[in-house]
Amino acid sequence: MNDKHHNASGADNNSKKSEEQNPEIRLENEGVEINDVETADGEAEDEEISELESLKNLLQQKENEVEKEKKEYLFLMAEFDNFRKRTLRERTDLLKSAGEKVLKGLLPIVDDFERGLDAIKDSSDAEAVKEGMVLIYNKLIKYLADNGVKAMESTGADFDTELHEAVAMVPADYETPKGKVKDTVSKGYTINDKVLRHAKVVVAQ
Repeated sequence: MNDKHHNASGADNNSKKSEEQNPEIRLENEGVEINDVETADGEAEDEEISELESLKNLLQQKENEVEKEKKEYLFLMAEFDNFRKRTLRERTDLLKSAGEKVLKGLLPIVDDFERGLDAIKDSSDAEAVKEGMVLIYNKLIKYLADNGVKAMESTGADFDTELHEAVAMVPADYETPKGKVKDTVSKGYTINDKVLRHAKVVVAQ
């Protein structure tokens, strides 16, 4: 009897040792099929690989999008820089051509002055000289007006720091009340209703 019990115990011990040394035997003893375990492990590994591939594809897609947007940004920056340079060049050319046009328009008046100077060399008729000067002056004023330049009417007007520059102060009187322009030393001019040169005036105080 003791021998049978001893033999059974020994068999159990040997079985446990075998299970510890070989997990597959333990799984079989527990009723788990080895093939089922291997299949589950394989499916889990396939899912991990599939998820990893999906993440790699998504990352590559995002990198491609970033690269595309970077190229578009650099292209737009280059276009803007070209536009800025072109606009600056066109503005410079416009100002230059406008200045040339104004100066060219003055040349006929210079011609009139030269002819007038030649005419008065041997002339003793002061009235004729005066008439010639007035004609040239009127021609010049008309040319300035055609280009938007007009003289200010300052004498007798209210003193305005936006239009006038006070060069002297005089006591106010009946003819020129306080704060009025008594006299104009140098005319002021506007161009297209903007101040081109402030008038230098004497102000009643």
